[in-house]
This record gives sequence, C-alpha cells and structure tokens, in this order.
Amino acid sequence: MSVRTLVVDDDFAVAAIHRGFLEAMPEFEVVGEAHRGGEALRAVEALRPDLVLLDIHLPDMSGLEVLARLRARNGPPVDVIAVTAARERETVRQAMSRGVDNYLVKPFTRTAFLDRMREYLAQRVEVQRLGQVLDQDEVDQLMHHRPRPLAMPKGLSAVTLRLVIDALRDCENDLSAQEVGDRAGLSRVSARRYLEHLVTIGKAEVQPRYGMANRPAHGYRLT
Repeated sequence: MSVRTLVVDDDFAVAAIHRGFLEAMPEFEVVGEAHRGGEALRAVEALRPDLVLLDIHLPDMSGLEVLARLRARNGPPVDVIAVTAARERETVRQAMSRGVDNYLVKPFTRTAFLDRMREYLAQRVEVQRLGQVLDQDEVDQLMHHRPRPLAMPKGLSAVTLRLVIDALRDCENDLSAQEVGDRAGLSRVSARRYLEHLVTIGKAEVQPRYGMANRPAHGYRLT
C-alpha cells in the first residue's frame, strides 16, 4: 500500500516540485497540497494522510505550531518530515522536541530528496516489522530513526564515512579531498573515495574551485 502524502509549502512552485519528486516514486501517493498552516491542519483531518512534508516558514503560523497541533490532535497518527530552509539550531531543536520524524534542509538535489524518502520508507517498514514488545536494540533503533544500514561498497567503512561526513558538516565552505583527509585523519586518496561515494548516494555535491596555478580542482559539501 502506498504512503498517502500531504505536501505543505507556502511556495506553490516548490510544492509542485516536491509533488513531482514523490510522484516518480511508486511507494508514495500525493493526496493533496496545502500552502498555509491552517489549511494544512484542515487537510490532515479531511484527507487522513500517512505522511506530511512540512515547511516551517508558512504565512499564517509556523510549521512548528502545525507540528505541535498535529501531535496533540486526536485521530490516526501521522508522520511528519520537515522540508524547509529553516536551519537555525533552535528551530531544529524545537522540531525534534515536537516529534518531527525527519528534517531535510533546502536547497537540496532531487537525489538527496529521493534518498531521504527511501530512508523514511525503510524506517516505516522496520516499524511495521517489529512486534508489540521491543528489546533495547529495537527501542534504540526507533528512537534514533535508524533503519538497518545499507551495505557499504567494498573497502569502505561506515565508521570512516561518518568521520568524512563530520568533517564536511563542521565547515561552512566546501572542502577539497586533501582538506577532508587532513580533518578526518585520512590520505587524500582515501578521502576522495569516501567523498565520491557520498556524491553517488546524493549526500554530497561537487563544487568547482581552482587550485595552484589556477588549475581546475574540486571541492565537496554536504547536500
């Protein structure tokens, strides 16, 4: 059964783009769009979606308020993924405390969007697979939104991949493979392998830059 999804964004064009992304995935069915907070709340009651893609910046109320009201309402539970340009630490913290299921920061690539939706699907399947009584590992898995990890390419380590991701996240600007290697304690060649993997799965993107003697080079940043 497909995931019935409500798209909420104050920008009509952006909402249409997100709808198009979802409609390319057979696992999702877009049941409606809303462009204001109040409209979103009414649409949830009328359409009974499984999932809401929720912008934070809405004209009549904050998406945080919409999220709080969704969590306080009576009726079938609904999953919420924030899809927003709001990246302030306090906003993200409040979204987490109010029960957001995931958080995707604009701008992002189509690949990054689809990858996040696949993560959500994996989590949803995992929740349905688990029994009514959970052991500690299963509780931890749900609390931290951790679907079972995908297989890593041969020769790559999930632990080292996390170091590379952290190196990129800790810098506001893009980084070269050498700079990532220096921060993560890796050689330039090893860092590049992990960076190329992140680009392949839509977690990072390549930025043009120039090196010594104005020779073409590449920088990397998270999407």
